[in-house]
Amino acid sequence: MTAPQRQTWTAGSYAAHARFVSDLAGGVLEWLNPKPGERILDLGCGDGVLTEELSRRGCQVVGVDTSEDFLNAAISRDIDARYMDGQALTFANEFDAVFSNAALHWMRDAEAVVKGVRKALKPNGRLVAEFGGHGNVAAITTAMRAVAKARGVGHELTGPWFFPTPAEYRAMLEQAGFKVSRIGLFPRPTPLKSGMAEWLKLFRRPFFEQFGSAQESVLAEAVDLLRPSLCDSQGNWTADYVRLRVEATT
Repeated sequence: MTAPQRQTWTAGSYAAHARFVSDLAGGVLEWLNPKPGERILDLGCGDGVLTEELSRRGCQVVGVDTSEDFLNAAISRDIDARYMDGQALTFANEFDAVFSNAALHWMRDAEAVVKGVRKALKPNGRLVAEFGGHGNVAAITTAMRAVAKARGVGHELTGPWFFPTPAEYRAMLEQAGFKVSRIGLFPRPTPLKSGMAEWLKLFRRPFFEQFGSAQESVLAEAVDLLRPSLCDSQGNWTADYVRLRVEATT
């Protein structure tokens, strides 16, 4: 076994294998309903595709992320993109809205995120976000757990995410002083044009890297376990996504 590394990103591989993340953000953007002139924080901005869209709509946008490669891609789009951990935001009373798409589930200290967002917002500001909810990628995670058990390793790296129920997240927001306007789970089976193996290598690279020279065979084993439930008769793969979408105000 080799020591696993933390999850890292490259803008090129993300664009090639996960562009669906921003392509499917229409629902949460509709909830945000951004207005020209609003100052908006894009929390976990990634490569800046949606940040750029908000700018095109006339908003003053700041993007934050912890991936240097993503930040460089966002800056190349002429975006005010800054290195900042969403679990340690330093803004105060600055934004009309905090927007986040497909990022909050990577921030395990969710209470710190919520408190930082609350502090960053102006009075009557709003949080509008979509991220992985309870049951997200359940089959995928179960397959990795099965592989880990068969290989005699722990399952800690199978799912480093925060996937709350609406009730859990509502309680957390209300505890921080938010009023929840609407919240819900949205099952969203998501076609994977590049296939399951590429999804696993992109989103769970640390899990497979721990197996060293055996990582390719472990990857193939996980893909085989998932084939009956997530691959159709023509070889098309679908990820079992469930998204939590929320709008809350200060």
